[in-house]
Amino acid sequence: QVQLVESGGGLVQPGGSLRLSCAASKSVFSLGWYRQAPGKERELVAIITSFGGTNYAASVKGRFIISRDTAKNTAYLQMNSLKPEDTAVYYCNAQTFNTRTNYWGQGTQVTVSS
Repeated sequence: QVQLVESGGGLVQPGGSLRLSCAASKSVFSLGWYRQAPGKERELVAIITSFGGTNYAASVKGRFIISRDTAKNTAYLQMNSLKPEDTAVYYCNAQTFNTRTNYWGQGTQVTVSS
């Protein structure tokens, strides 16, 4: 079992920035975020592996940066130049080594609005 504790999120104006954090209870293969807006399916935002490899959704490339503190089993998502369409509940995701079992955080609301 892996427990995930998320922090960050909130309300920000368009063009603003927010940072999300996700701490895992133990070492995992990958950490990242997915998001789900009302009436839409959950979608990948960004993922970082234990080796430092990253993958971003096309819609956030150049605006969001994912990083990882392996010693703390924690990932960070720096979100810049936020747009109203970034509004969603953001869920931290972890995948374990070997079995690639998925675990999810409780979700945090990000609202981009003036």
